Amino acid sequence: MPKRAVRTTTRNTLLAALSPELRGVLLPKLDTVPLHARQVLVRPETRNDTVYFPESGWLSLIAAMDDGTQGEVGCVGREGMVPPSLILGANTSYAEICVHDAGTALCMPAEPFRAEMAASPPLRARLLRYAEAMHAQAMQIAVCNGRHPLDQRLARWLLMAHDRIDGNEITITQETLGLMLCVYRPSVSVAASGLQRAAIIRYQPGRITILDRAALESVACGCYRMVAARFRQLLG
Repeated sequence: MPKRAVRTTTRNTLLAALSPELRGVLLPKLDTVPLHARQVLVRPETRNDTVYFPESGWLSLIAAMDDGTQGEVGCVGREGMVPPSLILGANTSYAEICVHDAGTALCMPAEPFRAEMAASPPLRARLLRYAEAMHAQAMQIAVCNGRHPLDQRLARWLLMAHDRIDGNEITITQETLGLMLCVYRPSVSVAASGLQRAAIIRYQPGRITILDRAALESVACGCYRMVAARFRQLLG
């Protein structure tokens, strides 16, 4: 039987920043799996048996209200892993985690992952810093959605998505974008049309193309920069 090629590199920057020795231990234990658009990787309050490190594509963390309404509380691309609750010792996730853009991820079972964390203080320390960065992101998104105008929130969301994709085209429906921003679809259309009139984005059914990132940054509220700064502070 042919041997599986030993993995030595990864596009996931959370893993790539580990020491060569740690990567040499961890990467061969990870398998590559596809991420399909709209796939639910993690369901809330359901036992998590797998940890995922995206290499392409990106994911949303979705929280629900008791009336069934939902909103985004975090997003993850190749800079991170899911579910972050596993880092903190929880067997279940409070948020649903679903795939926005198709891609691939490295994965391993949860229990061996926890064993690797326990055996390696440097790995555990980096993952705990990542969990804190995700905590900061969730808190800032909550404040942002409650305090800032929709055009600023939309610009912030588009920048966060743009950071996690290859290229400038974001695949997203108006309905899903409304869910992400906790608003109704017509409000999304009004805000996106304003950015399109300013030649900042191209807004078409099912996709948004970033035309002028610098202008988009000028429209966005400070939440985007604050979260990005916290990630840099904790993870480099």
